[in-house]
Amino acid sequence: MLSPDFTLSAFSNFVDALRLAADDGDFSRQIRCKWKVLSYNSQPIRSSCGVEISPTSELIDPSAFDYIVVVGGLLHSGKKIAPALIGYLKKAAEQNIPLVGVCTGSFILARAELMNGYKTCVSWFHHQQFESEFPKLHVYADSLYINDGNRITCAGSAGVMHLAANIIEKHCGKHEASRALRIMLEEYPLSEKSPQPQPFVQTKITNINVHKAILLIERNISTPLSMEEIASRVNLSHRHLERLFQKEIGLSPAEFSIKIRINHARNLLINTSNQVSFIAMECGFLDTSHFSRRFRTEFGKTPTEIRKEALLQQQKK
Repeated sequence: MLSPDFTLSAFSNFVDALRLAADDGDFSRQIRCKWKVLSYNSQPIRSSCGVEISPTSELIDPSAFDYIVVVGGLLHSGKKIAPALIGYLKKAAEQNIPLVGVCTGSFILARAELMNGYKTCVSWFHHQQFESEFPKLHVYADSLYINDGNRITCAGSAGVMHLAANIIEKHCGKHEASRALRIMLEEYPLSEKSPQPQPFVQTKITNINVHKAILLIERNISTPLSMEEIASRVNLSHRHLERLFQKEIGLSPAEFSIKIRINHARNLLINTSNQVSFIAMECGFLDTSHFSRRFRTEFGKTPTEIRKEALLQQQKK
């Protein structure tokens, strides 16, 4: 079930894992797994990136399915899921059909009052908003997905294929699940308890302007914005933004920007084979020597030393 402005990657990662497990070879026949795209009408459903998906089934009896997956998308587009679909989800819940919310599909289930009493997994990016909108629900942003009986929720993106693999393993076998992931270039399946990559700031941000500025910094790691431009975009003076940052996280915007870029560089060093010079540029450092000095100041070790340690740890595993 696709919401208006749904996230295409969440949908495609889930369905592609099913497709690869459903058949041998590359024929994509729905043998071991079958799926339908549900809708109350025959109109194409537009994703957040503009690509449209045509539904393949009307709202047939929910008992025909082992799971009903709700794919969420943009929270602020102003478009809401149709009442007919909400009614259908409630009917499925009455019949004890497991409901799966991926990406912001968890918001849709929660707004339909279908997450009451269940644990909910959301992306760290949406955790604060979910907590504010549903203060009585138990929400978590420290794992890829949560399987809580008849409710399964997933943070989205790459985590969706691992959730799909978990479901595939349960019904079709471990071999089919692992094979699907390998074809999707995932080395091994990640469990429910696998952590989400977390943002640099772990504390709750109360000031909306600081929150907006942090998002601007995070979205422009490769080509950092000047502090003046960031302040301008959030309609504050540079000095006022600095005071707010110091109050909220104890760092200036410039210090925060460097730290988040250095931490991103460390993740790339550990998880990719890219050259140090490439990683430096990818994280907004035009001078490799300056990057290495700043890296050593932050972690007490050079980028090369951090990479060697990570490789040794992986070999031990």
